Amino acid sequence: MSSSTSPTQQLAAVGGRETTSDHRSMKIRRLEINPKGMDDNKKKLTKLLLNVTIERSLGPVQVITSSEKSVEELIKSALEIYVKEKRRPLLIETNPNSFELHYSQFCLESLNPAEKLISLGSRNFFLCLKPTVIVKSISCSNEANQKEANKSSYFMWTRFMDFLP
Repeated sequence: MSSSTSPTQQLAAVGGRETTSDHRSMKIRRLEINPKGMDDNKKKLTKLLLNVTIERSLGPVQVITSSEKSVEELIKSALEIYVKEKRRPLLIETNPNSFELHYSQFCLESLNPAEKLISLGSRNFFLCLKPTVIVKSISCSNEANQKEANKSSYFMWTRFMDFLP
């Protein structure tokens, strides 16, 4: 737009109209957006700036990615950036399949890895290792033997105490 056009003409060009209101003899200009004017310039969101805080790290990793990518691809990108920037503490595991993404560190439910980023409704996430489940088979007889061994070790210490009457 050239400098020779008036402000009213400039507003009309972007689909708005100028309104004025008198308040204590002061004129205030306001721009009212015309939604019909915005239909002509449909812009699709192509990139997202996301903040991913990795467990035990000090600050979030900022990831710029496509809005059509999935949660799984975001995890992979965040880990790549974390390793590339040589952040501390170093990660024990860098396999993206070993991590899960949450809305926050207080959210227990992890996000579906196949879900698209545009449908999540948030731009801040928390990345942590998947919990490892250790299955230890303990039978009743093993547990009883272990308790018996603990009792006998307790009485073994009393043999070394000569000062007891």
